[in-house]
Amino acid sequence: MVIAPDSFKGSLAAREVAEAIAAGWRAARPADDIRVLPQADGGEGTLDAIEAAVPGSVRHDVGAVTGPDGRTVPGVWLELPGRVGVVELAQCCGLPLMRELDPLGATTLGLGEVIRAALAQGIDRLVIGLGGSASTDGGAGALSALGLRGTDGATFPLGGGALARLDGLDRGALLAPPSGGVVLLSDVSAPLLGPLGAAAVFGPQKGASPEQVGVLDAALSRFASLLGGDPTVPGAGAAGGTGYGFLAAWGATIESGADYLARLSGLPDTLAQADVLLTGEGRFDATSSSGKLVGQVIRLAAGHAAAVGIIAGQVATQPIGSRGEPLWSVALTDLAGSVEAAMAHPTRWLREAGGAAATALAPDRSIGAR
Repeated sequence: MVIAPDSFKGSLAAREVAEAIAAGWRAARPADDIRVLPQADGGEGTLDAIEAAVPGSVRHDVGAVTGPDGRTVPGVWLELPGRVGVVELAQCCGLPLMRELDPLGATTLGLGEVIRAALAQGIDRLVIGLGGSASTDGGAGALSALGLRGTDGATFPLGGGALARLDGLDRGALLAPPSGGVVLLSDVSAPLLGPLGAAAVFGPQKGASPEQVGVLDAALSRFASLLGGDPTVPGAGAAGGTGYGFLAAWGATIESGADYLARLSGLPDTLAQADVLLTGEGRFDATSSSGKLVGQVIRLAAGHAAAVGIIAGQVATQPIGSRGEPLWSVALTDLAGSVEAAMAHPTRWLREAGGAAATALAPDRSIGAR
């Protein structure tokens, strides 16, 4: 059987989630063959999941970089064999790093500082995990750390709101992307601008009022008019428009983070031999099937014989399989009795959930590779 969850945001990394579920399953069925394959979609936990999937990967500590609210945070990037660098926006510029929400002033500057450190080590290719951002600055903060300047070489003021005041852009000092290219990992298909864009859809999650959403959308429009590129590309609105910034300035490509991690971890091949697949996330709701990791994993299971189950902190809607069938699921809040109890001891309740899954999903014979 295969255990392939996302991280439980703000609680446990994907590997910790998977291992706790596995411990609960083993307590009920100690003879079964369990494959633990933690997943991610480009957001929080992407570095951890890639590190777990790729033998020989090496973490590099950058030291202090600029966090999303201007305070310093630790910067980290991952080097994969073949001189591939991986950075995760959520690690240095994520929403949980904010002391107070600041939709107009939050920045991606730290992401650019981490990327600059990776480039200095001579990487040939760069992978950027997008998701979980605190800012709506179009990636301008990150690009400014990489050398993009305003008119006459002026540095940008921080935050998406300040983009409305730009008179022009100077690319003269902008560092070149690595020779092997830049890949952006995302779980959204939003464009940069408009009612389905970065500010309108994701700004309220970062504290933006309706008036501030309008300010940010106009500011991003101004930035796009100066930087060029195509702001309508699906995924350009990822991470407060950071997807757009790197598409336009560095010619990056964008792809599903969930699909990328699934391939990297060997999940498709492993599923072909599995009897049971367990996946999960902090909250399963209607958005889980619209590009997010759990929905992608469920679709990946289509055509395979594995029984599929969902373990989540909360289950807000009935999980549905690729053929329209209801899937088995369990919520930690139901097992624990409350959100507070589940959050206080997530490992305990994940073990309980693993045991419940073994009882509900396992046939009488031993589980493993067929």
